[in-house]
Amino acid sequence: MSRLRLAVAATIVVALLGAATMASQRSAAAMATSANTFLAGLSAEQRAKAAFPFEGDERLRWHFIPNETFPRKGLMIKEMNESQRAQAHGLLKTGLSQRGYMTVTGIIALEDILKATETGGRMARDREQYYFSVFGAPSAQGAWGWRVEGHHISLRFTIVKGEMIASSPAFLGTNPAEVRDGAQKGVRLLADREDAGRALVESLDASQRQAAIINAVAPTDIATMNKNDIAPLDPAGLAAATLTPKQRDLLMRVIDAYSSAMEADVAAALAKKIQQAGADRITFAWAGETERGKKHYYRVQGPTFLIEFDNTQNDGNHVHSVWRDFNGDFGRDLLREHLKSVAH
Repeated sequence: MSRLRLAVAATIVVALLGAATMASQRSAAAMATSANTFLAGLSAEQRAKAAFPFEGDERLRWHFIPNETFPRKGLMIKEMNESQRAQAHGLLKTGLSQRGYMTVTGIIALEDILKATETGGRMARDREQYYFSVFGAPSAQGAWGWRVEGHHISLRFTIVKGEMIASSPAFLGTNPAEVRDGAQKGVRLLADREDAGRALVESLDASQRQAAIINAVAPTDIATMNKNDIAPLDPAGLAAATLTPKQRDLLMRVIDAYSSAMEADVAAALAKKIQQAGADRITFAWAGETERGKKHYYRVQGPTFLIEFDNTQNDGNHVHSVWRDFNGDFGRDLLREHLKSVAH
């Protein structure tokens, strides 16, 4: 390659990196502004529930099961007035795409269906029992974060130096996965995640299926559950390098079903990280039956990330899905780089 072409290529790379940094800074600034607005609108008593130090165990504590089986801290929607609820939702919107926001609020609304259909249950099934928390001081300096959590929702964002954002673990679940009765009959809030995985496995030929289908029976839940530290799962499954171009597109569609729930700049950062680590090194694994309505599980695993999807509970009508980063959960990689820069 000539010196001129090298110079042009270098210029393009610098421009792209600069654009990505500016976009990330915009998103981080929007989160900080919204978080500070939310906190400023709370009473002292409410703020004591919603605000936590950045350091400590609470920021790393997470789960996706009901509050009765995993007591949570934070400020519940139930404890907010209408103005405060609007500010809380404003914060939530800064981390999610419009589609992601509608999915999350739809999952919260499923609590009404569970409340109406369950008799004698020990769970409250209350759409107002979701918790908002802020960790540290939202600003363009240092590190801070925020979290929204409750039954079937666990989302958090870690912001470092006002320009770097981490967004995992990110869990979304649905019960029912498909509403089968009533006014909302047919609603499938996580249909894109289920259908994309099924489209990929159905596209595989016999030899590919042999590598991809790791068990005829699906596990009863995601393997990583709410572990804080995770490692790549084995067996890995079918390598992306062996897929046809069309199948690779289907694999990217699976990944996009998760990343597209995030705000555009956050999703772009996830995609960039995957490409830098090597898309050919991604693997796909399936367990269980492939027919819709049957119990099944899949995972997509790359050098830096893991996606798990499980639909086995309630006879295959109850989804658990998660995005994890092997080094980046809770912003660990960003914090590591931040500490290195401070030390120098």
